Amino acid sequence: MNDRYPGEEPRIADFHCDVLSKLLADPRLDPIDSANNRGPVTLDATLDRQRAGGYMLQAYAIYLTESKPKTMDAVLRSADLFEQKIAAHPGYAKVRVRRDLERALQEGKIAALLTLEGADALQGDWALLRTAFALGVRVLGLTWNYANWAADGVLEPRQGGLTAKGRELVDAARDLGLLLDVSHLTDAGFWELVERTERPLIASHSNSRRICPHPRNLTDDQLRALIAMDGRIGLTYVPYFITDRGQAAASDLLPHIEHICSLGGEDQLMLGSDFDGIEQHPAGLRHAGEAGQLRQEVERAYGAAFAEKLLGGNAIRFLRQNLPE
Repeated sequence: MNDRYPGEEPRIADFHCDVLSKLLADPRLDPIDSANNRGPVTLDATLDRQRAGGYMLQAYAIYLTESKPKTMDAVLRSADLFEQKIAAHPGYAKVRVRRDLERALQEGKIAALLTLEGADALQGDWALLRTAFALGVRVLGLTWNYANWAADGVLEPRQGGLTAKGRELVDAARDLGLLLDVSHLTDAGFWELVERTERPLIASHSNSRRICPHPRNLTDDQLRALIAMDGRIGLTYVPYFITDRGQAAASDLLPHIEHICSLGGEDQLMLGSDFDGIEQHPAGLRHAGEAGQLRQEVERAYGAAFAEKLLGGNAIRFLRQNLPE
């Protein structure tokens, strides 16, 4: 099935944004119409901006900030905000299983996928894990930048891997059909996860460490491992993950694309903007409505067929192969 409508340019699938975190802090924000958000806090990935950018899929992360307790109550409230303010709107279609995705593509709606960034609130309780899955969570990142009961994050000083309970979590996620996200894991945790899992992994929002030496980016060996398992690598717009030279622009993503493709990753690259999780933006990528800038850069450098895969096709193919039936 073609993922585009006749005559349309390649459409966007974005595997990471933090709209729900902002909504949890201020439920008065409007994720539909950007004109309604005129205060000091606004939203990058609103429906009107997604439509202007040509989106077909947006993954919404449940992310609980470090400043407040990471409780299951906050996860439930985030999921409720997703249901009431996003999934209930006729412009979106909530995606739990493959047929939901196909219906969204056929009807021209933006497929809305729920993810969980950090297992902190699950407390090592598999009933809570099953509850998150029942709410529609389909992708789980074990931790954020620091340690929790399951794993160490990339900024944790001890740089450990998975805990014993974290290894049990990997097995429980496998049994549920929950996909796992390696963004934010330490290098040690990454390799433990690769050894333990049988399903392809994703890095929802990470770039190449060879091009920009930030610990949140991936080494060549990590990139090769994700490519070999037909996982996915979500290019992110965080400026200091793109370049260590200061202000970034959309064109500065091209060296990351070039390098990952040189490792064989043309069919594994996708997008993971981190919109609404970043305070600074690359020039030309201030919000979802400017995705056309990246499309132009990619098409100019690599052609329309490659742009179609990178901007959305690779992500959609992955979900078709790995979402529950």
